[in-house]
Amino acid sequence: MTSHRTFPADDFGIYYVLAECTDYYDTLPATEANKSQPHPQGVTGLRNLGNTCYMNAILQCLCSISPLVEYFLTGKYITPQMCTFLLPRDCSEVATTFAYLMTDMWLGDSDCVSPEIFRSALGNLYPMFMKKTQQDAQEFLIYVLSELHEALKKYLRRSYEKRSTQRCCRKTIANETSIITRLFEGQLNYGIMCLKCENCTYKNEVFTVLSLSIPSKYECSLQDCLQCFFQQDTLTWNNQIHCSFCATKQETSVRASISKAPKIIIFHLKRFDIQGTTKRKLRTDIHYPLTNLDLTPYICPIFRKHPKYNLCAVVVSKMARLPRVMQF
Repeated sequence: MTSHRTFPADDFGIYYVLAECTDYYDTLPATEANKSQPHPQGVTGLRNLGNTCYMNAILQCLCSISPLVEYFLTGKYITPQMCTFLLPRDCSEVATTFAYLMTDMWLGDSDCVSPEIFRSALGNLYPMFMKKTQQDAQEFLIYVLSELHEALKKYLRRSYEKRSTQRCCRKTIANETSIITRLFEGQLNYGIMCLKCENCTYKNEVFTVLSLSIPSKYECSLQDCLQCFFQQDTLTWNNQIHCSFCATKQETSVRASISKAPKIIIFHLKRFDIQGTTKRKLRTDIHYPLTNLDLTPYICPIFRKHPKYNLCAVVVSKMARLPRVMQF
């Protein structure tokens, strides 16, 4: 996967479509013809360290986000906590080695660099990523964002709730913030209604990745997946929820909406369908727009800001054996 273009500094309209990614081969060195061409900024390959396609693909995605690139290349990631050793060593090493890798990819003159140092830093915390086995790309992304947040977070003086006239759309402000939360963090609001007494309660949930089910076996659009995620569900039988007014478990309806849209939204497509003890991969063709993905229908009404997103990167699962090529 290649960073084909540089995004302007104020381009926050970006979204991801993520899936598992596997690889079977090591990469080949660049050809003499490629070496003779001028090296464009940000277009740098990552060496395969042994079934690390999942890692390389995610790192290429992250290293294509202009505000994240600017943050690390200008040294803003160096926090007082890191300088005074207030952070665990492994935690600060993840942020530092990520910055070094991003610098090599954007400011270096090599066509291909090795992510070995970054993998070692993350592997000290999560040994599974040191194994030469296939791993889940989405899980890797979540661990990377989590560790970067831990290393870069700053504490606010207090936490509070910004209330609106409608309780269902109140926004909860966290007491920790970082470049990761400012770019990737959104908030869902769940409206829960008891179907007997019609009492409504509301629950907020912070997210960095939205995992979307695929509603068709053959062909669908990303909007179809979003509509499936945000449609109203009815919880019955063993899934009933306790109603404080009825003082017992009751059938309830649940509907989700977005009360805070992130600047960069990440979608994970759930490609595996589990029926009983059988697990199978869905090979549904999913169509998605390159520009102007409209999330307005899913925004909590009082905070309707008509957010539209442009595609930045895609990680695609390839289970078949592929020719030996340099991975970007």
